[in-house]
This record gives sequence, structure tokens and C-alpha cells, in this order.
Amino acid sequence: MPCAADFECCIDATLEAIVRSITRYTWRASTESVSSAPVADRLDISQRKKDHLALCAGPNVGFREKTTLLECVEFMHDSLPEMHADEVDSSTTLLGHRLAAPIIVAAMTGGTDRAAEVNRDIARAADELGLAFGLGSQRAMFVRPETTWTFQIRDVAPNVLLLGNLGVVQARTMSTQQITDLCATVGADALCIHLNPAMEIVQPGGDRDFSQGLETLARLAAELGIPVIAKETGCGLSRRSAVRIAATGVKAVDTSGAGGTSWVAVEAHRAVDEDDKAIAEELWDWGIPTAASVLQLSGLPLEIIATGGLKTGTDVARAVALGATCGGIASQVLRAHKAGGYAGAKAYLHRTMLVVRAIMLLCGCRTVDALRRTPTIIREPLASWRPEPHTG
Repeated sequence: MPCAADFECCIDATLEAIVRSITRYTWRASTESVSSAPVADRLDISQRKKDHLALCAGPNVGFREKTTLLECVEFMHDSLPEMHADEVDSSTTLLGHRLAAPIIVAAMTGGTDRAAEVNRDIARAADELGLAFGLGSQRAMFVRPETTWTFQIRDVAPNVLLLGNLGVVQARTMSTQQITDLCATVGADALCIHLNPAMEIVQPGGDRDFSQGLETLARLAAELGIPVIAKETGCGLSRRSAVRIAATGVKAVDTSGAGGTSWVAVEAHRAVDEDDKAIAEELWDWGIPTAASVLQLSGLPLEIIATGGLKTGTDVARAVALGATCGGIASQVLRAHKAGGYAGAKAYLHRTMLVVRAIMLLCGCRTVDALRRTPTIIREPLASWRPEPHTG
């Protein structure tokens, strides 16, 4: 006769199967609504934002085989930390702003009613926890000013370190004053200029001219009046790219490496042209893993925000131990919000902070600076990504 434990396991397995079935159905419905949308609608910026929110909340936009490689970083446990847990100070400074922990809610969204709800709830949670928050691309509010309100969060998050967001291709064609106004309208403390050629070349109506990117970064670094962050979009930054970025005067970068959401995959679901679909399928796993990107950038005169596939406080701590200033999380916060709204997002971020503090204690690190110097073991294949001595 089966025991009670066997019966409970059977119930658990049945419930998990039901949840998986519901998840697959929900995601399938969302992707079918994207794929059945008229081509003209899929070229519309607001529709694109709706598509991105629906797809990123689903299970089939991750890298297929490539990971962040953060799992290759092992900490040395310290059995004698010689401090009280309350002595751990997880605060850090990014772009001159003090954060309660080295955590950023990476670029979210904007441009739709749903995006406004997401932005306001998560920005409010980040503000209350003393973290940083990034907006999605503000191209939508520039092209369609009536969507501006969906990016405005200062009334609910007056103190959060707020990162604006604009594509380098769009910034190239805009005056510095136009971009300044775009940032001022939302009260941005810094501006991410995102670099996304892999995403654009498979996107319906995507950009094809990626020239003058360095020139644009140099102009904004000199003229904008707030810090500029050069940000990849899911494919990671190489040392060669980062060295050229540093030469423009930009002081901070966002790796947005491979291993989390594949934006090529996102656009594969939205593609209407058969050639674009074929290219997206082949380049689904394109990019430099997040941990490898951080490792590549080590020693350069840049503040490093590590994003791309980070899911937990352990991932954040590993990224910092590799040399990152902060770790950024996006999709997991979005999923927590989808499940529990503002309270769900805040609870997830709070737990992430607690894990970072716990790891600091277990490594004997009172400060985040100490965490960056803590002994680690870097296993293959991540170890092979260490930059050569002569590369910067």
C-alpha cells in the first residue's frame, strides 16, 4: 500500500503538470496573438512593446544551449567571518549614487498601459529598497509623445537611481538638446545608450545602419550633463568594444550578456520575413556570456553593470566578485510582478538583497569592495575568457 509521502509526491507531480500545462497554454496564446498580428501592427512601437512584454514573460525566449557562465564562479567559504551579521554593509556607489545593495532592476519597459503599471510598481519597490531602476527604450515616447506618461515614475519613486534608455541609432539622429529633454521629462539620473545590432537585424522594420556609434557616445558623454552608460542588449560586451567605449569618455557600461533572455529569440517570434526568421533561428544563441563579458572588462576604467540572465542574489554576488559594480535583474522581477504585482516584485528583490548579504558574511566580507576582492575559483569554460595581458 502506498505511503502518505508517496501520495503527497503524486499530488505534487500532478499539480506541477497542471501548472506547466497552464504556463504552456498562456505562453502559446501570447505568441499566437503576436504571430497573428498584422504586419503593419508589428511595425508599430507600442505593439512591439506589448509583444516584448508578452514574450519575455514566457518560457521560450531563453538561450538554448548557452548560459551566463556565472555557475563557473565558486566562492571560498569562510568558517570564521569574525563579525555579526548586522555588520555586513551591502551598500555601494554607482554613478555617484548610494545604493543599499549592488542591485539594479535592469531596463524594463514603456509605451503601453500595461508597461506603465509595471514601471510604476517595480520602480516604487526599488525606491523603497534603495536600489536602482532602468526604464525601457524611450524611443516610444519620442516618436509618440502621448506615451510619455507610461515612463514617468518619479511621483511613486522620488529617490530611486533612475536610468533612462535610448538606442544608439536613434540617439545618432537626435540633437543633444532633444535627448536632454527626453531625460528631463522622466527625471533620469543617467542615460543608457543601448547597442543592439543583433536584435535589430532580425526585427520587423529594424535598423540596418549602425555607423557613428562611437561618435554618438562621445558627443553625449561630453554634452548631455548626466552620466552615459553604454549598454548591450543580450549579446555582451567584449574587451575590444569596451576599450573603444572608454575612449569616448563614457564611464559606465552594462554588459547585458548572453545566457538570459535572447532578444534575437524574441524577434524570431515576431519575424514576418522568412529570411529574418531563418537568420534569427541560426543566431538564437549569439553573444558573449554575461560572466565572460564581466571578466573581459576587468581592469578597465569603467563602472560595470552586469546584466543578462542574472536570477538570484547568488548571481549578483558572483558578478560582483568578478569585478562588476552592480548586478542587474530584469525577467525574474517581471515574472514576480506578473505573479504578485508590486508586493511580489518587492518581496523578490528583498530576498535577493538578503542572499547577497548572506554570501558576503559567508565569505568574511564586510563591504561590497571586499566582495570584489574575495577569493574565487573560476572553472572552465569561463576561465578561458580571461583577457590576455596585452588586451587593455
